[in-house]
Amino acid sequence: MSERIETTILRNLLCNEQFYRKVVPFVKPDYFNEIHEKVIYEEVWNFASNYELVPTKEVLVINLEARKDLNEEVYQNAVKAIQELTTESVEHQWLLDTTEKWCKDRAIYLALLESIKIADGGNPKVSADAIPSILQDALAVSFDEHVGHDYLENSVERYEFYHMTEEKIPFHLEYFNKITKGGLPNKTLNVALAGTGVGKSLFMCDLAAHCLSLGNNVLYITLEMAEEKIAERIDANLFNVNIKDIVDLPETIFQSRINELKRKTQGRLIIKEYPTASAHVGHFKSLLNELQLKKTFKPDIIFIDYLNICASARYKGAIVNSYTYVKAIAEELRGLAVEHNVPLVSATQTTRSGFGNSDVDLTDTSESFGLPATADFMFALIATEDLEKDGKIMVKQLKNRYNDPTMYKRFLVGVDRARMKLYNVDNAVDLSSDKEEEYDFEEMAVQQSKNTQSKFTSFIL
Repeated sequence: MSERIETTILRNLLCNEQFYRKVVPFVKPDYFNEIHEKVIYEEVWNFASNYELVPTKEVLVINLEARKDLNEEVYQNAVKAIQELTTESVEHQWLLDTTEKWCKDRAIYLALLESIKIADGGNPKVSADAIPSILQDALAVSFDEHVGHDYLENSVERYEFYHMTEEKIPFHLEYFNKITKGGLPNKTLNVALAGTGVGKSLFMCDLAAHCLSLGNNVLYITLEMAEEKIAERIDANLFNVNIKDIVDLPETIFQSRINELKRKTQGRLIIKEYPTASAHVGHFKSLLNELQLKKTFKPDIIFIDYLNICASARYKGAIVNSYTYVKAIAEELRGLAVEHNVPLVSATQTTRSGFGNSDVDLTDTSESFGLPATADFMFALIATEDLEKDGKIMVKQLKNRYNDPTMYKRFLVGVDRARMKLYNVDNAVDLSSDKEEEYDFEEMAVQQSKNTQSKFTSFIL
């Protein structure tokens, strides 16, 4: 008579301590289909939690007798099953692999049942938007052997990590490379903070064009502008043509420029538009899977234009405050970057007071201070009348996990809005140094505040 895998697992939990210590943290009572087997494993789980030892048959039977929530049939079946467990050995690695597969299969099955229940309205406390996350958690079930970094014992691995060359996507802007130590690393969330019309989309389009020219695969998700409008900006950048003149380019010249780009780069750029505030990380994961299947496209970097107008996969906007909601979006997007091993670049708006401020700070982040807490790298793009006359934008570091944020705290980059380009400026200096300041920031702040107040007054009148 063949033995069921559930029986094999329970038997080896009692006779194989190595197997017991490996799988108890990962196996859940709900994975067992038979009630009496679930009850037995609950007792194994409880004993492990309290004593950190392998229980004996006698201990399990005594604990079962003390339970008041079991009917006679379940109790008798559980006692009989315990008494029938033998001590026959099984090949260890096969047992681990088979148990892991069983756990995955059961987790997926239970997740599907839960998803159907949610979809049918059987659990009103959970939104249907949570279904992708439930299934994702089930698919992620595994026996992870890594239980932490031993500071003394793993010193060799740590030293090798210090000297390992980290894969990064470099900027074409000198000072951005300096403050990030060479570019954006994978598994990170990078956010530009700017007021309306300052240049959030311009920055992302410029960086996306640069990444494409380097041969990287680029995914640009827009929730604000049409796909063609984003492509038009990137055309202006890569063609080095005024954006107003794109429409007047003859088709032969336009196609020759595209063919030239194809010859120069091995990368691809996919632009996907979603309606504002309707798409969340679940949609983005589905898009990535679809691109992989249909176009064999795996991005090296992802742009999302922009963060605040995404939806959250975990919350509905009507039932949580903006702090929790935007923080949840940021956490979900950073999780997406980690899961797919790419840097993710997005943007956020300043508050009304930050719009007129020439020295933007983290407190000027609109809607949620939880966003800066989640981001790995965050910087402000600042435009004043004086800077615009000079064709420049000021960049101010707000948060930096890659380098010392006090180094090059502020610096300038050139901007060509007609061609949607950012470029290095010869006279760009570290504006965080008092000795090298080219601009009087206090005077700029006062003047910008006056200009902003004047604009609001004119609007009201």
